[in-house]
Amino acid sequence: MRFNRMLLATTLVVVALVIQVSVLARLHLPGAVPDLVLLTVVGLALVYGHVGGCLVGFGAGLLSDLAPPADHAAGRYALVLCVIGYLAGLARPENGRLKSATGPMVVVVAAAVGSTLLYASVGALVGDTAARHVGLGSLLFTAALYDLLLAPFVVPGIMALARRAENDPLAETSSTKAADVSSGWLSSGTGLRIGGQRGLRVKAAKARVARAGRIKGVKRL
Repeated sequence: MRFNRMLLATTLVVVALVIQVSVLARLHLPGAVPDLVLLTVVGLALVYGHVGGCLVGFGAGLLSDLAPPADHAAGRYALVLCVIGYLAGLARPENGRLKSATGPMVVVVAAAVGSTLLYASVGALVGDTAARHVGLGSLLFTAALYDLLLAPFVVPGIMALARRAENDPLAETSSTKAADVSSGWLSSGTGLRIGGQRGLRVKAAKARVARAGRIKGVKRL
């Protein structure tokens, strides 16, 4: 990995880990905890590809293993995020441009479910059966739900930062169009098109201008 990639990835992972440990882990939500580190790895993997995603995932997982209050063997989450980063990087489009929010949403859900299953499987191999007591089904559902709700506010921004750091031409076009696919992420749940919303705003502006013209005409009379 190039130096700018390493610097950006390290900074983003450390910030995500600090927020994860100091804020998200203390929310005491039912089931799983929103995994900001996982979303950071997914966002970087969708820009850097499978090799970069694998390396970022391993480093992020290793930091998570060593960060307090970790209560599992070091290297366990590193293995999980290494695999997730590699697989998420395979979903990177060839031209680097994501045409819709559907692809990233599917990747996030698959990463949340896959990381939970893989983490529980590795734990079972080393004798950690905590997932059985909590309920694996509940963990899978809540992990996918929390990460999917958090993803629109995290993944598009991380992808934009990664492209800008590499002087990617897509970063310039995305900055002029409201942050790449972030608009698609936020509008996909409502079924509204951003283009349609712009058309409505233009029509509303024209209506206001016409109304103002009629009012001025009445005053002149």
